[in-house]
Amino acid sequence: MRTAAVFGASGGIGRALSAALVDRGLTVWAGSRSGEEPVDGTRPFRFDLSDEESIMDAADAMRDDPPDLVIVATGVLTLPDGTGPERSVKAIDGVAMARIFAANTIGPALIAKHMLPLMPRDRRCVFAALSARVGSIRDNRLGGWHSYRASKAALNMLVRNFAIEFARTHKHGIVAALHPGTVDTALSEPFQGNVPDRQLTTPSQAAENLLAVIDGLSPVDSGGHFDWKGEAIPA
Repeated sequence: MRTAAVFGASGGIGRALSAALVDRGLTVWAGSRSGEEPVDGTRPFRFDLSDEESIMDAADAMRDDPPDLVIVATGVLTLPDGTGPERSVKAIDGVAMARIFAANTIGPALIAKHMLPLMPRDRRCVFAALSARVGSIRDNRLGGWHSYRASKAALNMLVRNFAIEFARTHKHGIVAALHPGTVDTALSEPFQGNVPDRQLTTPSQAAENLLAVIDGLSPVDSGGHFDWKGEAIPA
């Protein structure tokens, strides 16, 4: 791979992914809402998940040097106003749920809309979106976290849809959802109390794990959801 684009490069995992890709010698487009350079040696760009035009502008900027690898490292668990995952059905709020879906499902879908057509057709390319194990319907044994779970389950379905469509034009292409595990970032910080130390990884470790999974994917894996060890997560 020669060129990568990271959407969400100012977050803990996104920044670590950008740094790891720079270390690999790739040209790295690093996107954030501020448009500032999150890591030395990247090409910064501005985008906002709620503003499709900004995503379209970002894609247009990359058109002459399209990425072989696109990583969507965005996502929200707790809203900026402090609204966190619902612990019961009584806590569901329609406005908050819509905001979660906008960030975790609709935003990545808009990125796919504008980035997938740019990706090379004559060689291996990968579009990866960060998802979560709790988005698995079959693996759900605890319930709760309704908006987050549902938004990630919807994202996983979109990844499957995009993979089917992508294969018609990009025979070497891969579209996948990735679960990074529990990573020591602002997103997971309020919920780390019950996580054993050995199961909590640093952003740098998570980035290396995710890139190792991406390295091992082939077109037959397209449409799947994989954890940080490369193991398939049930739908």
